[in-house]
Amino acid sequence: MSEISRDTLQRFSFDNTDLRGEIAHLDDSWREVIRRHQYPQIVRRSLGELMAATALLSSNLKFAGRLTLQVRLPGNVSLLQAETSDQGQLRAIARYDHDSSEADLSFDDGHLVITIEPEQGQKYQGITAISGGNIAAALEEYFTQSEQLATRFWLACGDNSAAGLMVQKMPAAASDDEDAWDRISHLASTVKDEELLQLPAEELLHRLFHEEQTRVYPASALSFFCTCSKDRTATALHQLGYDELQSMLHELGQIDITCEFCQQHYVFDEQDINDLFPERNLH
Repeated sequence: MSEISRDTLQRFSFDNTDLRGEIAHLDDSWREVIRRHQYPQIVRRSLGELMAATALLSSNLKFAGRLTLQVRLPGNVSLLQAETSDQGQLRAIARYDHDSSEADLSFDDGHLVITIEPEQGQKYQGITAISGGNIAAALEEYFTQSEQLATRFWLACGDNSAAGLMVQKMPAAASDDEDAWDRISHLASTVKDEELLQLPAEELLHRLFHEEQTRVYPASALSFFCTCSKDRTATALHQLGYDELQSMLHELGQIDITCEFCQQHYVFDEQDINDLFPERNLH
């Protein structure tokens, strides 16, 4: 069986229809997430599916910015979150009660939150209840309700990789094939998890849609990337105010901050904090 050698987003469409699709493979980028965190298996699997879904949606960013998917849950696994930039740079995190003997991940009464943050312009956020019991069903519900776009998702996560397949009916597009949506959705639904995770995109497309006129476009790269930095962390600290930071320094000697996503460690001593408030040094 062919080996997937890199992280890619593969776009495709079907001639003479109003349908398009994407396949996302996450290998190194997914492994970069899980090597930084000791997540329980059930958390890893769902977080990988969410990260694959986020990769599929990265092509929706037609401008410089970020797209974030959050699954907010009422149980001891309270949050799954994955982010992508318009360049396909991904990161992900889960929050759960480490004191619980077993991670209880239930999508009942949960919510899916989609946030789009352009570097220039207004932030958009959409929220939908998770009624289908999984991430793929929640995304399908969101696109039906909020975007009025018929969309299907298939997501999978293994020990070392995650992957996703999306098929979508485009709005106001001419089509000579009225049965295309039902037919192609049915063909896509035959995909197996191991096929999603192990087959290269073009081989998977041939296996699923070899009787269709499928047009395949150049693949784009996906990668792990964390947006944290000492400067960004300093900006967040500055918002706490000089007196609060001085109190923390007095108690702790220094301020230690660890990025939740990548586990990068930042240390701020008294000089670092004073440098954040240059007006205090003016006499």
